[in-house]
Amino acid sequence: MTSAPAPVLIDAHHHLWDLDQRPQPWLDDPGLTSIRRTFTADDLRSTATRPVAGRHLHGTVAVQCVPEVPETEDLLALAEREPLIEAVVGWADLTSPAIGDSLDRLLAGPGGTYLRSLRHLVQGETEPAWLQRPDVERGLAAARDRGLSYDVLVRSHQLDQAIRLAERFPDLPQVLNHAGKPDIAGRQLTEWREQVRRLAAHEHVVCKLSGLITEADHDRWTTSDIRPVWDVLLTSFGPDRLMFGSDWPVADLAGGWNRWAATVDELLTGGAESEIHALLAGTATAFYRLPARG
Repeated sequence: MTSAPAPVLIDAHHHLWDLDQRPQPWLDDPGLTSIRRTFTADDLRSTATRPVAGRHLHGTVAVQCVPEVPETEDLLALAEREPLIEAVVGWADLTSPAIGDSLDRLLAGPGGTYLRSLRHLVQGETEPAWLQRPDVERGLAAARDRGLSYDVLVRSHQLDQAIRLAERFPDLPQVLNHAGKPDIAGRQLTEWREQVRRLAAHEHVVCKLSGLITEADHDRWTTSDIRPVWDVLLTSFGPDRLMFGSDWPVADLAGGWNRWAATVDELLTGGAESEIHALLAGTATAFYRLPARG
């Protein structure tokens, strides 16, 4: 007899930073004053107290913030001594001719076994086909050849790059961060909806249900604002290709970890147990090769 899935919750997308150890220049934005401080794994542990579908936080995936290899090294070393962190999404210069050597050093270094995926802040690139640059594609191939996945961080108007990436790299596991950042506050979802459906047609691409509340009106959003995006993601990807992520502590700008958890809990109402497990733990476990539970 097959046992039922363990009722655990994986946060597949959060950040950590220690401003005494490493600056975060992006926090100089005046709108980010409230999160311009150090955030540790203990802070997350004490903050994330709200269960989702009866599940409490069990493990996490820590995600890079700045395009610096030393930050990735910090996160990997932290994962080695912090039980809460089960995988790391790091950064390496995909455009570098030495990308293979750089990845080999990370994988062989302290905590290197926790490196499961790479990410670049494509959302900040102005080049309209950055992900299709020959040097970037060479770097992505190096990541693929080392068993790594790729976290796709684009804004909604850049989703065409994500689609082409999926077409050109069918053997590179990919996860769309923050659902491609739909314009929830402006209620401009038509083009995003069409592009997401095209991307979801590629079965090796999954999607994070994360970062949505910061794309909504930070002070006035409700579950009703999130639901149209949820409906598109659920029908396009299905629960087996969606994973819960908090985007904490950035989520604190728009309500925080527990309010987002309560919203996901509400959105999951009436869902089958197998679907709930997939979205809250199963998809992330499979994609990031986290410890199996059951």
